[in-house]
Amino acid sequence: MKIFLTGASGYIGRAVAEGLRRRGHRVTGLVRTPAKAKALAAREIEPVVGDMREPKGWERPARNADVRVHCAVEYGADYEKLDRGAVEALLGFGGKLLYTSGVWQYGPGGPFVESSAGKPLMPWRSEHEKLVLAASGIVIRPGCVYGGAGGLTGLWFQGAVERKAAPIVGDGANRWAVVHLEDLAHLYALAVEGEPAGEILNAVDASRFTVREMAEAASRAAGAGGAVDAMTFAEAEKRYGGMAHGLALDQRVDASKAARLLGWNPRFSGFPPDADAFFAAWNASR
Repeated sequence: MKIFLTGASGYIGRAVAEGLRRRGHRVTGLVRTPAKAKALAAREIEPVVGDMREPKGWERPARNADVRVHCAVEYGADYEKLDRGAVEALLGFGGKLLYTSGVWQYGPGGPFVESSAGKPLMPWRSEHEKLVLAASGIVIRPGCVYGGAGGLTGLWFQGAVERKAAPIVGDGANRWAVVHLEDLAHLYALAVEGEPAGEILNAVDASRFTVREMAEAASRAAGAGGAVDAMTFAEAEKRYGGMAHGLALDQRVDASKAARLLGWNPRFSGFPPDADAFFAAWNASR
């Protein structure tokens, strides 16, 4: 199939684009710079240099694709506006659309399944999800992603390297819903190739380590001896802004729907067992 993907040089987007290409699909990826375009071309992914703000610049490859995948994220004051504009443009081209959301849409608690209401940290994103679902698209809600360049888990490695302690919010007794980057990319591929439409799919593995257990493992892997920096929420909010709410979440999320509909079964068993390998990958990616 011909796939068009936004955010093709991002943490999730690049893994998804490469995974789809490895399965034989023709993948075109939207990036913002010629340097990023060159990196995609080296991975057999056709690059399009453009901007989410200007859909006319990538209309042709998006319209000609069999499936469109939206992974792009541009944090900033106009994040909501940019995301809605991209969703509306992609839906306007017709065909199948996969939209990247996240388990933070459930808020704290659980266990959450796809039909759970919850208390979303970004209520506007739920409205964008509704647009996609109404057009028979698929919404994927990844957990906190680990592996490769690091995602949120990179904060632990960075803290351990630069401050000799991995940062956590509170005492770290909370648990995140997590997923390895390659397992997540595999789910996208199954969703692209599969039949389900108008569905939300959670993407988390079955591990239930506490945040402290994961941060201590990251600290040991980075040479800080397991030391952690337990911040108050106010301290975390000062350092990380609104993201502190997500870092403080305690969640249980169920991903059995993806297994039932698409046969998706995560192969990675959580962060601590392979923290050394994850640190090496993060360090090499810097």
